[in-house]
Amino acid sequence: MEDFIIKVIINGEICNLEKIIILSDLLQSQGYDVKRVAVEINKIIIPKNQYISTIINDGDKIEIVQFVGGG
Repeated sequence: MEDFIIKVIINGEICNLEKIIILSDLLQSQGYDVKRVAVEINKIIIPKNQYISTIINDGDKIEIVQFVGGG
């Protein structure tokens, strides 16, 4: 069986994924709190209610913005 690699760009850095993954799982694997981020894939903002149904595809350009509280 051939190696299955999905190449994506996350916040400007090339990332190789070894399997098909949904956005919510990708965020969790990267250490993000899903409630505190905004995500854009290929210049389209993804609504939070679609994180569990959005499949990451080969060649996707993903931007993740994390919200930080403070005063």
